[in-house]
Amino acid sequence: MKPTVEKEQALYQQGFSFIAGIDEAGRGAWAGPVVAAALILPLDDLALTRRLVGVQDSKKISPKKREDLFGVIHTVALAVSVGVASHTYIDRQGIIAATRRAMTQAVRRLAIPPHYLLIDHLPLPHLSIPQHAFPKADATSLSVAAASIIAKVTRDRLMLQLDTVYPGYGFARHKGYGTQAHQEALARLEPCKIHRYSFKPINKFTISD
Repeated sequence: MKPTVEKEQALYQQGFSFIAGIDEAGRGAWAGPVVAAALILPLDDLALTRRLVGVQDSKKISPKKREDLFGVIHTVALAVSVGVASHTYIDRQGIIAATRRAMTQAVRRLAIPPHYLLIDHLPLPHLSIPQHAFPKADATSLSVAAASIIAKVTRDRLMLQLDTVYPGYGFARHKGYGTQAHQEALARLEPCKIHRYSFKPINKFTISD
């Protein structure tokens, strides 16, 4: 099943002109930030789905395809923004609070104030904007799927940069997720400053200076 604008169009017909799709990347990683993206698509564009052909849940698309679609989405969308919550904020406040922080940043940074939010899984009750958060939104809503790609590519690029600052962990390959190579690097090097010490198996180590 491919994502559609069925939910967006239903809301559009109700008078919500600017509907933002919101998703995050990096929630389950052991290192680095969590990144969220928000975007608003032009629902009055009759060619919208054709222009965004191939857009779906970022986890189902190759890195090369995600990079290609990243540029396309920026061209098509009316507004795109991202929010970031650092590894230190994650350790201090927890991953749920950090994800909400990144999502809220993304919403507030949109050049066009949204009238309604479609969110993957996690509601934002502190925002007064009407919203609907539901599981697997990135698989059904085109706006959320597009946001998932923006969030994923943005975070992957950040992890590529961090790989040059903290070499040896393989961040450029696994992007901070708990792969076998990452576990082996931790056993060899112990965690670095951007690891999430509140996460298992990182919390068994002493925090590095």
